[in-house]
Parts: sequence; C-alpha cells; structure tokens
Amino acid sequence: MSEIVLYYTRAGHVENIHRGDVVAVNCAGKIISSVGNAHLPMFWRSAAKPFQALPFVKNGGLEKYNISQEELAVLVSSHSGEENHVALVRGILSKLGLDESVLDCGTIRPMSGKVYKNIIAHGEKLLPVHNACSGKHSQIIALAIMLGVPYEGYTRPEHEAQKLIFKHVAMASKMPEDKLEIGIDGCGVPVFYLPIYNMALAYARLSTPKLGDWKDYEDAATKIRDAMSTYPQVVSGTGRIDCAVPEITKGRIIAKIGSDAVYCLAVKDGDLGITFKIEDGSFAAVTPMVIAVLKHLDLLTKEEAAALDEKFPPILKNHRGEVIGTIETVF
Repeated sequence: MSEIVLYYTRAGHVENIHRGDVVAVNCAGKIISSVGNAHLPMFWRSAAKPFQALPFVKNGGLEKYNISQEELAVLVSSHSGEENHVALVRGILSKLGLDESVLDCGTIRPMSGKVYKNIIAHGEKLLPVHNACSGKHSQIIALAIMLGVPYEGYTRPEHEAQKLIFKHVAMASKMPEDKLEIGIDGCGVPVFYLPIYNMALAYARLSTPKLGDWKDYEDAATKIRDAMSTYPQVVSGTGRIDCAVPEITKGRIIAKIGSDAVYCLAVKDGDLGITFKIEDGSFAAVTPMVIAVLKHLDLLTKEEAAALDEKFPPILKNHRGEVIGTIETVF
C-alpha cells in the first residue's frame, strides 16, 4: 500500500497529502530500500524511453545515420520544446530524408512555459516537433526504416518496430513477455505496465552496464546512459529537476521523468536504479520527491543537497511571492 511521502502545509497545518511508493534496486535484483509497495504495478510512461531506443542503437542506427551523442540524448528525451530541442529533432529527421510532417505524436503545449508564451506572442502554431516525445517518435521512425518496413502506422502495437521495442523493454526490465502489459501513451505509442521494481531494475542495469548482464547489448546500454549523463538539458529542459540533478552531480545521477509522476533515477557506475510513483499523479510533487528520495538514500553530498534546495526550496509562495507554507518529507 502506498505511504504518505509529502505534506504540503499552510500556517503550520497540513493542507495537502501526497502518497507514493519508492524502490531502489541493484543489478542483482536486490531491493536496497523501499517505501510503500516495492512491486506496485504501474505504467512506465516516458521513463521507459532509454529502453525503447535499445534496438535502434544496438542495430547500428547511430552509425547508419551519423547520430551524435547529443542527438541520441534527444531520442530518449522528454524535452521542453526549446530551440535546441526542436533543432535536434529536425536535424535527425533530415538525416532520414524526412521532415516533421511524419511525426504522429500530436501537438501539445511544450513543457517549457517560456517557449509556449513565445509561440503565442509571435502568433505561431504549436507543432508536433514541440511535443516532448518527438525525439522518441523520430527514433521509432528511424528504426522502422532500418527494419525495411513502412514507417506509416509506426505508433500501432502491431507495427514491426513496436513489436521489436516491446521485446527489448521486456528484456531490459527482466519481465516475461507474457506478463508485460501495454496501454496507449499520451503521444499515441504503446506504454508499458509493469512493477516499479522492474523499472528500477532496468535503471540499475543502465547505471552500471558492466554489472547488468546485458550480454551483447552492453555497448548500446552504455551509449544511452552516457548520452543521458552528458546532455541532461537535452534529455529534459532548462530549469527542470531532471536537468538539475545530473548537472549538480556532474553526471553521476541520471534522472528521467514519466507522465503522471512516475520517475526513475540511476547512479552512474553505482549499481543502483530507483523508481517512484506519486499516487495521485501530481506533477508538482515530483521535484520535491526527487530531492527527498536522493536524500533518503544518502546519494547527495552536503554541497549537492544544498544546491538542489537552493534551486528548488521546499516552500510554498502565494501570488505575491510571499512564503505561506512548506513542503515536508514524511518518510
């Protein structure tokens, strides 16, 4: 059962309560720490993206299309739609001989409020390339081309690219294929339903590929991990916690958000993967929860913890900028 993890207070009284589940696992599958239900079944959402890219990387996609490490980072990203993100996605599609009209991820306001305001101010239209999942969609299209099958319909579960991705997600998370369920994600592609334990196990294996028993996938896993570690702003976006954690820890801790408050972390060469889920899906609770989990597991130096607290103070402000409450960790 989920446990209370965060209190939001006002005038010294608890006003909002967030419940959640957390699990930290090593490559051997041992649970290092947990809060709530370590085996909670949940949709992995966008936190699965590094593993959805495995077949493309393993089968030589980076070399075939001259994909840089920075471009690989955007292929596994949930980006903010900033100028560099859009340019990277367009550049990848150009290398495929395509343009953004092939993207079937739909349009949604970018995760960056600044970008969204700028688009509106200039009377421009939101485009699929602004979608946080446009990098992933570009990768799936590229995979389809590599497989020699039409990329049309690439979002459907029965598409050859999606069937191959499904097998790789199951392999990475050590889930039997007949136990790995799917739904449809916000961007239209299959989304995977599995215990948060298995999500954390996949991230543990990603954290330290040499210990992860990847066999001939070790090189692909290492490339994906290193791209995420080196280009956190590309994987996420300016000012976001997923960007700040790798930046402040100098790439030692990799962070990846999923929609509806599922979140994964990996300690580079630290044999540890972590997953948490906020029960009510609150996006606002994600940032304080990330910091709380890292502190709970003693994964931050004093300086790193202070830097994150300074950047994301655990306080609540009103519309005039006055401090009116606190965010308190309960576990």
